[in-house]
Amino acid sequence: MRLEATAKEDEFKVWMTDRELEELRRAAASHRDDLIIQLGGYVGLRAFEIPQIFPKHVKRTDDGDHYRLRVPRGKDTANGTGKPRDPYLPKDVEGDIHRYQNAEDIGRNEPLIDLTERGVRAAVKRTAKRAAEETGDDDFTHVSSHDLRRRFAQRLLVDEQVNPRVVMQVGGWDSFQAIEPYLNAPTPEVVNEAFEEADLA
Repeated sequence: MRLEATAKEDEFKVWMTDRELEELRRAAASHRDDLIIQLGGYVGLRAFEIPQIFPKHVKRTDDGDHYRLRVPRGKDTANGTGKPRDPYLPKDVEGDIHRYQNAEDIGRNEPLIDLTERGVRAAVKRTAKRAAEETGDDDFTHVSSHDLRRRFAQRLLVDEQVNPRVVMQVGGWDSFQAIEPYLNAPTPEVVNEAFEEADLA
């Protein structure tokens, strides 16, 4: 985990690995809180988007092999009213949504995560605090809901080298400038691989 200072005192951008994201998931106090972590870290949802999701927003693609998750009102930097987007929904997360919906008896037209944006942020902070206690790594205390989205972007752009235009579409970024910061932070594994490929290890 790497911390990057921000303009605010004692506030950091946190660059996690997938292993650390999984440690965060294990610290979740409930299935709901784990699902919040997954929606941020594996689907790239913003904290204000998570409460908008109903089970009816899970859509199987025409080929039957993939899923999308309709976000009714994503971030809209053009006019601020919110615009729909359809992030890619990994099968594991889709399955977890389905299990959670059934376990909690949530109707198709009811919120999957019945929290406000503030409640989502608080759930992430509580989970991060628990992760710090369970792992002994105090860096977890700095994790915010946006850091989950940061992990999502970095996984796609840096770890997996997905086409930036695809990342922009599924993540709801409107410009290359918006995703550029995620390109500048290779994980330790990516650094190691680069040196190995160059025979400099």
